[in-house]
Amino acid sequence: QLVESGGGSVQAGGSLRLSCAASGRAFSTYAMGWFRQAPGKEREFVAGISRSGENTNYADSVKGRFTISRDNSKSTVYLQMNSLNSEDTAVYYCAGRLFWSVGQLPDSRSQREYQHWGQGTQVTVSS
Repeated sequence: QLVESGGGSVQAGGSLRLSCAASGRAFSTYAMGWFRQAPGKEREFVAGISRSGENTNYADSVKGRFTISRDNSKSTVYLQMNSLNSEDTAVYYCAGRLFWSVGQLPDSRSQREYQHWGQGTQVTVSS
C-alpha cells in the first residue's frame, strides 16, 4: 500500500515536498515513480527512481525543478517540487513496480508497468 502526503495549495514560484510511504518490507525491490493527472488530461510520468536511489529520470517539463529521492530505511519516496507554476496543478500519484535491477532505471515510463499506486494528493498552484 502506498500513501501520499504533502500536497496543498501554493503560489507560483513556491515549493512543495510530496512524500509517499509504503507498507510492507519489500520497498527496496521496487523502482518508484511519480505521475500526475491534470483536469481533462491523461495521467503522465513525472519522475522515476531506481531501487537503490542512485539513478533518476524526469519528464522534460519538470527537469531542473523537481527532485525525486527515496529512503529505503523508511520505505518512503519523495518529490521535491520547486519553482512551481500553474501547469503543475494536478493530482500527484506515486507508484511502484517490481524491477530486476538495483541500480538501473526501467526503460519504460509507461504507467501500465507499475503494479502499485497511491490514492493521489492534490497540488494546486495559483498565479
